[in-house]
Amino acid sequence: MADLERVVENTAACEPNRIEQVAAPWRGKSKAQTLLALESRLCTAAVPPLEVVSLVDWLNQPGRVLSRLKARNWSCMAVRSSAAQEDGTESSMAGAFLTRLNIRPEELAEACGQVAWAMAEHPGDHQFFVQPMVEDVVIAGVAFTHDPNGGGPYYVINYSEGERTDAVTSGDAAGLQACYIHHAAPAGPVPLAGVVALLRELGSLFSEMALDVEFAVRRDGAVVLLQVRPLVLRVSQPDPKAHTAWMERIAGRVAAGQASHPFLFGKRTVYGVMPDWNPAEIIGVRPRPLALSLYKDLVTDAIWAYQRDNYGYRNLRSFPLLQSFEGIPFIDVRVSFNSFLPKDLPDDLAERLTDHYLDTLVAHPTWHDKVEFDVVFSCYSFDLPDRLERLMAAGFTRADTETLADSLRRLTHRIIHHGQGLWRQDRAKLDILAAKRKTILESGLGAPEKIYWLLEDCKRYGTLPFAGLARAGFIAVQLLRSLVEAGVFSEDERDQFMGSLETVSSEMSRDFRQMSKSAFLARYGHLRPGTYDITSPRYDAAPELYFDWSSRQDHPSSSTKSFSLTLDQFRRIEDLLARHGLEDNLLGLFDFLKAAIEGREYAKFVFTANLSDALELFAGWGEEMGFSREDLSFADIGVVTRIVGGTDDPCDLLLRSITDGKERHSRTSCIVLPPLITCPDQVWSFHLPPSAPNFVTQKRITAPVTLADGGREGLQGRIVLIPAADPGYDWLFTCNIAGFITQYGGLNSHMAIRAQELGLPAVIGCGEALYRNWSKARRLQIDGVGKQVTVLM
Repeated sequence: MADLERVVENTAACEPNRIEQVAAPWRGKSKAQTLLALESRLCTAAVPPLEVVSLVDWLNQPGRVLSRLKARNWSCMAVRSSAAQEDGTESSMAGAFLTRLNIRPEELAEACGQVAWAMAEHPGDHQFFVQPMVEDVVIAGVAFTHDPNGGGPYYVINYSEGERTDAVTSGDAAGLQACYIHHAAPAGPVPLAGVVALLRELGSLFSEMALDVEFAVRRDGAVVLLQVRPLVLRVSQPDPKAHTAWMERIAGRVAAGQASHPFLFGKRTVYGVMPDWNPAEIIGVRPRPLALSLYKDLVTDAIWAYQRDNYGYRNLRSFPLLQSFEGIPFIDVRVSFNSFLPKDLPDDLAERLTDHYLDTLVAHPTWHDKVEFDVVFSCYSFDLPDRLERLMAAGFTRADTETLADSLRRLTHRIIHHGQGLWRQDRAKLDILAAKRKTILESGLGAPEKIYWLLEDCKRYGTLPFAGLARAGFIAVQLLRSLVEAGVFSEDERDQFMGSLETVSSEMSRDFRQMSKSAFLARYGHLRPGTYDITSPRYDAAPELYFDWSSRQDHPSSSTKSFSLTLDQFRRIEDLLARHGLEDNLLGLFDFLKAAIEGREYAKFVFTANLSDALELFAGWGEEMGFSREDLSFADIGVVTRIVGGTDDPCDLLLRSITDGKERHSRTSCIVLPPLITCPDQVWSFHLPPSAPNFVTQKRITAPVTLADGGREGLQGRIVLIPAADPGYDWLFTCNIAGFITQYGGLNSHMAIRAQELGLPAVIGCGEALYRNWSKARRLQIDGVGKQVTVLM
């Protein structure tokens, strides 16, 4: 903190009239001239000395220029372009021209020639400049004075540790880190204080315009400015005072969550975008208001808690699971962890467990997308007694662990029981939903009434049983994993079992080969990438975007594989069931494993039909009043209930909802928050945490990289990057892709299960930082055994 105060004081002491000296001639200055203007004026950083050479001088008198450069006696140099087209306010041309680093005197002529000729083919009054290489570098990176994506008032610092000053700009830095610091961050220690002081000073010098800054930090802590240029923003910048007020509201909500609650166990809470009903995977971190309101209504306001209560967990029915921080959806993790406690667990143990779970997540933030695997004990499995040993290391007693194990055993038995398992009742409700949907669509009800009843039935007979089957599916996956841990199955044998499942996804791949186009779309046409997104076309609305009908016969067959147990495995599993007190037989267990995983995917398939039809009706109804899908994506689904239950003017009510939604989403778009918030300070400044991706299969592949946002063209044989493990991306499996990577998602997600079935290499939930880096690559290698992704090009 003392260092930061010192550099701030030094900045304030600088002569005030220098601001105009730098800011006024910005538009007429080259990259080199800007650095020369700053060289003697900066208080918070040093600018390495530089020799500026015009392209004309180099072409006419290279010998004289070389003599001047070598007279500086620099032993190791950088030769950088300063082209006329670089660093404009409309286009930076970043990386378009050549830079040569670590040049020795004997290499200088060649390096200057290369940099010069790279500019010579472009018209303009070009320059290049030569500087000594910065020595003793420990940190180097690129910083922006505003968020380049949303325009918000953040210092965005991307850096890596090491001697290379081009590690970030070259895109091949190992251990790349990203830090966000709000301009109005409260006083106190901040990461990279010296760099922040430089950014504040440059912002003042250039009248708060958005800047792109390259920097290095020496071993002695001194900051070195390597380059500064305008940051070209394609979005509007919010009012800084208003933005600060929004952040203060979020920080206030987080601060309120640090206190105990009379009806919850746990001394405090944390907030995450991935735990439990991970909204980042399903609707994204900045969903439009319609998608957010639908997700809250169909799942996270009440349905989620009804299901947990029905299955024997604590009753949290009055608690919404999802909190909206200015439109960014976060899970209240304390509420979530309370809902994983069995009802019959003593209160004292429940309190200590909740605090332990929360402390574990705070200590291991990369586990935020796999809390049920690595943090919480929510069901019984064959390896549970061994996993409970970590509670003993945390101060729990043997009696505590036995009490928890007994409680989870009873709860799990009620769920998986062959005859009376709770999942069977949920599976039966799905047939009711399909029948009622047909009745609603064929009725004479108006569009608002049809939408209302489709969504009401979707909750009662769709998302509620889906939540139950998803819980059963998770338990099935845990039991399978524990069979591997117990040595009954190998990883390959578990994969073989997964490949033997008959899920909707495997059926869709087979039907794509065998069905007519019309029959295929009649069955699968309601699916869409972005299940809750009205702007995302359904399969039947844009089939050519997702499927290549001419090459269906070239699509590899995805017939399910056979799976069988050996006699030894049969006996060992029977022994495990008896030894662990799970009152079921082997056939009943495997009936559950198969039905639970298949049922979860089928439930998702069925309930999304109601949701998809409701969205289409909403689009058609809105179009009659002059609203586009884009407009309607900003509405709140609550307007439908108001219209059905009252006499409000539909057009006026919808217009007001859209207008309010657009204003709210403009705030959402310029706010950046970490994926896990553990204290109010993290609202103001944070590092993006390194993620621990989930690898599917043990295969190794090398392939070109592409994004899935352009449809099916050019996907064959490539590693495809998609933002979330959403079931609407099933069409990818008809495109002969080599593998895929998702930014969000967990091992239990739809796409992870599907990849397991197909034996398709995948990386699920790599996080924002890795996703951003890998999406810039041209070629990647995925190593499932080594659990590593390598950028090759």
